[in-house]
Amino acid sequence: MRSDKNTDAGWPLKLAAAGGLAFLHLPILLIFVYAFTTEEKSFQWPPPGFTTQWFAVAWNRADVWQALTLSIKVASIATAIALVLGTLAAAAVARTAFFGREAISLLVILPIALPGIITGIALRSAFSIAEIPYSMWTIILGHGTFCVVVVYNNAVARFRRTSGSLIEASMDLGADGFQTFRYVVLPNIATALLAGGMLAFALSFDEVIVTTFTGGQQSTLPIWMLEELIRPRQRPVTNVVAMLVVIVTFLPILGAYYLTRDTDSVAGSGK
Repeated sequence: MRSDKNTDAGWPLKLAAAGGLAFLHLPILLIFVYAFTTEEKSFQWPPPGFTTQWFAVAWNRADVWQALTLSIKVASIATAIALVLGTLAAAAVARTAFFGREAISLLVILPIALPGIITGIALRSAFSIAEIPYSMWTIILGHGTFCVVVVYNNAVARFRRTSGSLIEASMDLGADGFQTFRYVVLPNIATALLAGGMLAFALSFDEVIVTTFTGGQQSTLPIWMLEELIRPRQRPVTNVVAMLVVIVTFLPILGAYYLTRDTDSVAGSGK
């Protein structure tokens, strides 16, 4: 039975947690508020009035749609590439033993640990030396450096929680490598891949630093937002688009959380 002293000690901790959450999320709520303000070129508190006209303005802005389309294309292709490469790397590291395995695992993870500006400068230098023109594909290559890591981390963790006896049993029963992967391995790692893909898509969709160095004249949605903040025309439109980015980023992260929260047990461990 808990004492009153322990119960009372929990209130300061709860208050500190609430303060931390408020510090993190109140600025995001301000984005939503300023998406409805009547003031066009400055931020005032409290807002002088509320209107929904900026949603129609944002809907009819061709530059918003161009930036959004490019961001979706880049995030989708980068995620698809990451799913293939990240899964293959995870399978190799988790299921085989070879010299230098831990070193390779470290090298795969390293890009996401480096500051984005270092990755951006390195990629820009490499593209310049190879005389590769900046385009959507150079952005995709840049985003792939960290998207692969996200998928790899999810996949390798799931591979390590999947019992090898399942694969051995499948092979003993006459299944070939493809059948084993399709009917045994893939069902066990599917949610991890889906979660990793969602996180990779969200990271790619709102990435700024690497895109700045690899995009050339291409403008993804986050780059468009940054330019609008520097040289504002209609600030509330930027906040409307920011709301879209928050929603598009939040939903994959939420989905990834629910897909991976109950995956602590080892598949195939049985009784």
